[in-house]
Amino acid sequence: MRLVKIAWVFVVLCFAFESVRAQGIMLSEEAEVSVLTMGPGQEQLYSAFGHSALRIHDDQNSIDIFYNYGVFDFDQPNFYLNFAKGKLLYKLGLNNYSRQIKYYMRINRTIVEQTLDLTQSEKQEVFDVLMENAKPENAEYYYNYCYDNCATKIRDVINTVLAGKVQYNYHYASDSMSYRDLMDKYLGQQPWGDVGIDYCLGSEIDRLADGPAYMYMPEYLKIALDGAHITNDSTIKPLVKQKRTLNIAADKPSAASPITPFHVFVVLFFVVGIFTHRGLKYSLNFRFIDVILYGTTGLLGFSLLFLWFGTDHLSQNNLNLIWSTPLNLIALALLFKKERPAWLRYYFNAYGIVLILLIITDGALPQQLNEAFIPLVLALIVRSFYLGYWLKRGVVY
Repeated sequence: MRLVKIAWVFVVLCFAFESVRAQGIMLSEEAEVSVLTMGPGQEQLYSAFGHSALRIHDDQNSIDIFYNYGVFDFDQPNFYLNFAKGKLLYKLGLNNYSRQIKYYMRINRTIVEQTLDLTQSEKQEVFDVLMENAKPENAEYYYNYCYDNCATKIRDVINTVLAGKVQYNYHYASDSMSYRDLMDKYLGQQPWGDVGIDYCLGSEIDRLADGPAYMYMPEYLKIALDGAHITNDSTIKPLVKQKRTLNIAADKPSAASPITPFHVFVVLFFVVGIFTHRGLKYSLNFRFIDVILYGTTGLLGFSLLFLWFGTDHLSQNNLNLIWSTPLNLIALALLFKKERPAWLRYYFNAYGIVLILLIITDGALPQQLNEAFIPLVLALIVRSFYLGYWLKRGVVY
C-alpha cells in the first residue's frame, strides 16, 4: 500500500512539473486541438451520460495532454454533505492522453475524437486558457448537473476563444426536450437512478432546453460540433476538420436491473390493498402499513425540504412534496396517540383528494411525476381514505 501511495505521489509530481513547464510554451504549427467524447457506460450512475474532454497534441513540444473537467475527490472534506447541498467541488485535471484513452478502452467505452480546424493563434489561445484554468487557484469549480459540467466547460472554452466566429446548427434541438427528458434518454438501464433523480430534482429541470443547453450532454456537444461552422477572414468552413472513432464499445448484456421501482411499488400497492381490505372486513388495523407508508414519505418529505431550502442546486420547487409531505410524519405520530385531534380524519381525507387531483392533473403540472411513483400514490390514496373512515367511526386505532 505504501508503494502504491509513493507511485501516485510520483505521478502527481510529474504532471505538476509538466504543468509548470507548459506555462509560456508556444505551440508549433503541427499542434492540434481535439474534443474527445466518451460514450455512455453503466459502471456508475454518472457514467450513463458519457463524458467530454479536450486534447492538446504537439509532438514538437512533446505535449499530449488530456484535459478533464470531470475530476472530483471522494476524500475532500464533507464530500457527501457537499454533494447533497450542491456544493461539490470538481476541478480541471491534466492527464497523459495515451494512459487516459487506454483506461476508457479498458472499461469498454466508445471514444470519438473531433479535431478542430483552428488557426495557430486560436490553438495557442485554447492552450493558454486551459493552462490558466489548470492552475491550483483556478482549477476548482462548483459542479452543476445541467449548467456547469465536463461538457459545458468545453463548450464555454470554445465559445470564449472563438467569440463571434462559430455558428451552430441547432437542428438537434428541434424535438424541444426538457433537461429532464434529456437525462431520461440515458437512464434506460438505470431505473433506480432515474427515480432518484426525478424525486430529488425539482421543476427547474422540466424547462425546455434550447440548442446551447442541449450541449450539457456530451453526446449533444459532439453533435453540435459536427454541425458547427467557423468564420475566419470571410471564409466559412466546418469547425471539425477530422473525426475519428478511436474505440467502439463491445456489445454486452444489458446492465438494467430486472426489478424496477415500478415493480416494487406495484407489489406495495397490492399489499396495501389486501391488508386494507382485511382491515375493513375484520376490523383490524395493521399499523405497520401506516408506519411504512406515512413514516417513509414523511421522512423523505423532510429531506426534500432540506434539498429545497438548504442547497444551491436544482432541487427547489419540487412538486414531489405534494405526495411525499413532512405532514405525514406528524399525522402518523398523532395517529398513535390515545387522544387524537378531531381534525385528523379530515387531514387523511383531504390528503387522499389531493393525491387524486395530482394523478388527474399530472400532465398539466410544471414537473413530471415519475410513472414508477403512481402505484405508490395510489396506495397512499387507498390507505388515506381508509384511515379517514376508521377515524370517523371513533373506534380505537
